[in-house]
Amino acid sequence: MSQIKVISENRRARHDYFIDDTMEVGIVLQGTEVKSLRQGKVNLRDSYARVENGEVFLYGMHISPYEQGNRFNHDPIRPRKLLLHKREIRRLIGKTKEEGYTLVPTRLYFLRGKCKVELALAKGKKLYDKREAAARRDATRRAQQALGVDR
Repeated sequence: MSQIKVISENRRARHDYFIDDTMEVGIVLQGTEVKSLRQGKVNLRDSYARVENGEVFLYGMHISPYEQGNRFNHDPIRPRKLLLHKREIRRLIGKTKEEGYTLVPTRLYFLRGKCKVELALAKGKKLYDKREAAARRDATRRAQQALGVDR
C-alpha cells in the first residue's frame, strides 16, 4: 500500500471539463518549490498542460515563493516540465491535435516522497452541459431529502 499525501486538488476541472482519462506524471521542480509544496502553497485553478517539441509543459500553476528561500526562490508561475514516456507523449499529441482534447491537472500529491501530478485528458463542457449536471445534482438531492436518506 503506497502512501499518498494530496497537496492540492483542482475541483474546478471536474466542473468545467468531461474527464476521459487520467495519468500519473512526474514534474521537474526546484528546491524551494518542493519546500513550498510541502507547506501546501500551490494553486492549480487556471493551469493546463501543452505538448511542445516532444515534451509536455505545465503552465499557470502558481507555487508561492518559499519564505526562507531569499535569493534561491523561483518564479511562481514559470512553466514546469512534466515527465512522461515517449509513447505516452505520442498518444497525447494524437488526442490533443485531432479530437479536441486538452490536458488539465486534477491533483498534485506526494507519492513515496516524489511529487506527482494527476494529468487528465479532458474535453470542455458547454454551458448547457454544466446546467444539466447541476439540475441532475439538485434532483438527486431533493429525492434523498424526500426519502429522508442520510448520506
